[in-house]
Order: sequence, then structure tokens, then C-alpha cells
Amino acid sequence: MEIKLRPYQLSDVDDFMEWACDDQVIRTSRLRYYTSREDALDYLKEVAIPHPWYRAICLEDRPIGFICVKPGSDYEICRGQISYALGSKYWNKGITTVAVKLVISSVFEEFPHMERLEGYVNVEIKASQRVLEKVGFQKEGVLRKYVIVHGKTIDVIMYSFLKTDQTS
Repeated sequence: MEIKLRPYQLSDVDDFMEWACDDQVIRTSRLRYYTSREDALDYLKEVAIPHPWYRAICLEDRPIGFICVKPGSDYEICRGQISYALGSKYWNKGITTVAVKLVISSVFEEFPHMERLEGYVNVEIKASQRVLEKVGFQKEGVLRKYVIVHGKTIDVIMYSFLKTDQTS
């Protein structure tokens, strides 16, 4: 089982729709449901492909999810924010943990000013909390009523991984 990260391509639209329209993925993430192939193509063209660090999580070169790092700018150039989602049929197989490890292995080199990578996880999504903890992220605290997901304001746990946390 070979897990790789790569930029999305327009030719990935059908694979993208397979996992991104998964009801379980939608329910546990901030993603929205794509109602048509054209809608998904627009998202890939306008959001995923031009993004500075938005990657397909690939199994045997087929996208089964995404992982993204949003780098900070100006006074926040020292930090970035990680987010990810994976098709539900691939949950609990260690794939997201591998993907986050791949991010950690390169993101601080690709963004030399970045010293801190943050992750925000819904307090109810234990599996995502375990992913970050297994990779070495430190739990910093709960941010109450922090973000609205599908019309409901939720609490999130803030995690961080510092450049200096890397082991050689």
C-alpha cells in the first residue's frame, strides 16, 4: 500500500468526487457536497490547484482524500494550518497518519519562515485527534464555540507541531 502526496489535477475530478461526496466525510468535515462534476471541476480549478500547498492523498496514484497546509502571511508568516479529509472507506488504516508525516517531513523546508504548524480538530472526532498525537503534535487546549460547521458552532482542540519538534 503506497501512500503519496501530489498536487491535484483536473483529470482527478472523478476520484475527487468519489471521496468528497461521501456523506460520512461531509458530516465530519467542513467540506461541502459537490452536486455535479462541473461543480467539482470548478473547485479543483479555483481552489485546490492554485493553492500553495493543497495535495491529493493518493493510494496507488488515485486520490482518496486531501491534505492542505495554509501558510501564514505578514505577522503570521511563522505559522501554518494543516487540514485533511479522507474517503471513509479508507478510515482507520493509518493512511492519514502517513500523510501528515509526509507533510511534516517537507513543509518546514518548503516554507522556511514557518516555525509552527497548527491543527484544529472537532472535539468529537477522536480519530483525527489520534492522528495528530501519533505524529507528535501537542494538544494546546480547547477553543470553545470556535467555528461553525454545517450550521452548528462547535468546540475544537488546538494542536501544534513546531519545527524544533522534528527528529532527525
